[in-house]
Amino acid sequence: MERLKYSPELFDKLRLTENGQLKRATIVLFAKEPDKFFPNTSVKIGRFGKDDADLIFQENEEGCLIVILQSILNQLQHKFLVREISFEGLKRIERSAYPVEALREAILNACVHRNYMGAPTQIRVYDDKIIFWNEGALPEGLSVEALKGFHASQPRNVLVADVCFKGGYIDSWGRGIQKIFSACKIAGLPEPEIKEFQNGLLVTLFKNHLSPERLTKLGLNERQLKAVEFVKENGRITNKDYQKLNLIAKPTAKRDLSRL
Repeated sequence: MERLKYSPELFDKLRLTENGQLKRATIVLFAKEPDKFFPNTSVKIGRFGKDDADLIFQENEEGCLIVILQSILNQLQHKFLVREISFEGLKRIERSAYPVEALREAILNACVHRNYMGAPTQIRVYDDKIIFWNEGALPEGLSVEALKGFHASQPRNVLVADVCFKGGYIDSWGRGIQKIFSACKIAGLPEPEIKEFQNGLLVTLFKNHLSPERLTKLGLNERQLKAVEFVKENGRITNKDYQKLNLIAKPTAKRDLSRL
């Protein structure tokens, strides 16, 4: 959805004007330079190293909401997140560290439901996780646990959310957090973490440290990779299980398992 040209009829239909004057939501959604009116509408993206003090590089996404939603996702996918590369025969395979749907929903949640009179939204990228934070406490009566299951949609910014719904970004059923959890589960990632933090909401997605590509880089052989998958499905593996799984003798199994 591109930035709209001003149309009194359309903006009035979207309830973005009142007595001929543009509402704040209009500025946030469509203004070319909304930061002239609201200084903290930008989204800060930072790549961190071993800890929060180790900032490697950063970007500041500025502009109206309808434009920067896509640009934030583009920045994450092409600059901040390293894709895992493997080969199947001669074919090069690139895998995203996080499912696109989870990233998309986390971005939407952090931008659509933020407090635009507060601090800028922050996205922190680490080696093993990515954190989304937006200022704005949860509506009264809505808990973090409730977000994970069925709950009514209670948007903080009603007009912003309504335009995003009509533009096809959100579905207005309050399913954003559930979609994040579902996408991570399908991708085999650890369960995301959600908590209230500094008068806002913190959503953390974790990488899969047990992916075959990462384990191969650590030096695991094919038999050991099978063992990791076995443990993921069954919770544990014995020497006898390992022998049966790989059709090998006890000494070989003992040697392989000692190196895991």
